[in-house]
Amino acid sequence: MPPMETLFLESTTKIQKDPIHSFMDFQVWDFPGQLDYLDDTFDFDNIFGELGALIWVIDAQDEILDPLSRLHSTIIALQRSYPMINIEVFIHKVDGLSDEYKLDTMRDIMQRTQDELADAGFDNVQISYHLTSIYDHSIFEAFSKVIQKLLPQLGTLENLLNVLCSNSGIEKAFLFDVLSKIYIATDSSPVDVQSYEICSDFIDVIVDVSEIYGYPSPPVSPGAAPAENTQEVSSIIKLQNGMVLYLREINKFLALICLMRKESIEKKGLVDYNVQIFQNALQRVFELGGGVRVALAQGPDEEEQQEAAHPEPW
Repeated sequence: MPPMETLFLESTTKIQKDPIHSFMDFQVWDFPGQLDYLDDTFDFDNIFGELGALIWVIDAQDEILDPLSRLHSTIIALQRSYPMINIEVFIHKVDGLSDEYKLDTMRDIMQRTQDELADAGFDNVQISYHLTSIYDHSIFEAFSKVIQKLLPQLGTLENLLNVLCSNSGIEKAFLFDVLSKIYIATDSSPVDVQSYEICSDFIDVIVDVSEIYGYPSPPVSPGAAPAENTQEVSSIIKLQNGMVLYLREINKFLALICLMRKESIEKKGLVDYNVQIFQNALQRVFELGGGVRVALAQGPDEEEQQEAAHPEPW
């Protein structure tokens, strides 16, 4: 949804449950800000009993004392009953604030929360804070980090991406959920905001082009192998700065997007081969729920292959 269309969304007046069917199925529960769900009229265990993460949204351009007070009460209640729930605070609508004011607001919220929890006897509570806006990619990056914490296979995925990058000359790799543009995993190198933004926009380009020129994949009967001529979507875009964007469809939900130098894509056969090995390993990760061992080619002049496995298989 374009940011300007959010102006016409109605305020949430009741608890809404939105199922998300993607690479993994989960539900998003939207709570109205004015409801006191800690009251005895609500079933606390039913609401929070199976919760993986709590996302608390604070309007950075509005009064924050009342939302903070309710946040503190909620965290204290969760620490007593469900301390394993991930607590994520989105400091939202920061697009109209200066960089200095953004950081001051976040520091103020963090300090007030830490002091309040310490007074209640809860020290070292793990809380993540995110500066977000709908007018840039910060909201997608924040949700990406929330989802990653809920993935038990995250360590294995990162390890596989590290091996893929080191053997293919890839500088940065993202594994994206195509529908939401959330990246569920990336390699261990630092995430550059501009790199993430251009990869995210790449998905929009591919989706728009596919809607015009694409065609639906033929149905596959349960237990039957896909047709031999069935190929995943792939695309390469050369940027003006000499970098190259490489996209490869992993399955109907996930896509691998890599950022590399033009010298690396000259060995496209090597990159395609390693990505295929990565794709096969990824399928095994989600089927087995554990670490796998893969072998990736390092180059036409190197006979040895590198093996990689997650150090702590589940």
